[in-house]
Amino acid sequence: MYPGQQQGPYPPQGPYPQQGAYPQGPYQGRPGQPPQAPYQGQQPYYPPQQGYPQQPQQPQQPQQPYQPYPPQPQQPQHPQAPQQGLGDGQMRLDPNLSAGQRELVLKIQQHTKAFAFAFVLGIPLTFGGAHYGITEKPIGFAATAAGLVGLVVGVLALMKSRGLKEQLRRLTPDAWRSPAAHLPSARKAATQAAYLNGVLVLLSLSAAGYLLVKGADWGAYGNSFGFGGLLLGAFIPLGMGLAAATTIPQLLQVIPAGARVGQSLYSIITALSAMVLINGVKSFEPVPAIAGGAVTAICLGAMSLLGKATKRMRGETT
Repeated sequence: MYPGQQQGPYPPQGPYPQQGAYPQGPYQGRPGQPPQAPYQGQQPYYPPQQGYPQQPQQPQQPQQPYQPYPPQPQQPQHPQAPQQGLGDGQMRLDPNLSAGQRELVLKIQQHTKAFAFAFVLGIPLTFGGAHYGITEKPIGFAATAAGLVGLVVGVLALMKSRGLKEQLRRLTPDAWRSPAAHLPSARKAATQAAYLNGVLVLLSLSAAGYLLVKGADWGAYGNSFGFGGLLLGAFIPLGMGLAAATTIPQLLQVIPAGARVGQSLYSIITALSAMVLINGVKSFEPVPAIAGGAVTAICLGAMSLLGKATKRMRGETT
């Protein structure tokens, strides 16, 4: 027992009223609230709710029929050069060429191909047939006549090609005098390129002479077919030397196209000298190996210098 707690029994409590003794009625709720229905046997009362105002429906627009897009005008496509194949005289064109330049280049390629075939067939037939007609039988002069016809066709194709090249040069910026020709660096680069192309002329003439001298060891002068093939082989570097000689006046006028032509010709000499180098190494002959290696190194250095000279003639930084 806790302190302060009264002793004795709890005061008596009256009996609990039985169920139903008190009258049950609807609960009136608090003042100001709507009456609520009892939960036994009656539906609960919900106050009326105001609905949301309906928005007026927009009239539907009639569906427009499908109209296809008008056909777009096709851009003019430049004629693409065919892919380069084995024995094909065509090459991949520069994508930066205009339509007029591309057309001229394709025509130049066609005439150059005709010139190459005519000379490849004409030179051996002409000189080989003459050799056979003099040393063996006069029937060889018939081959000489056929070879001369081929050479005439080649000369005509070459003249047409040169005319088209002149038209192409008028459309090519590098074919004109450089805008930076007044700069000392551009003039110095042009002079350097002219000297390098002069070295190319000497190398080409030396290669032609080397083949003519070496032909005696090969026995080409005693054979009609060998004689014709030897002169054809000597004509290739001889023509390259003449082409390089024509670029020297252009370079003296600070025209960058001459340096680019020199680069192309040097690449051919590089391929030939590399073949001489490889053959000298395989046969363990020191003279061809040393000569081929020296010429290859000279050509590679000249190609690099010509590329830099071309940029300086254009006024570009190297």
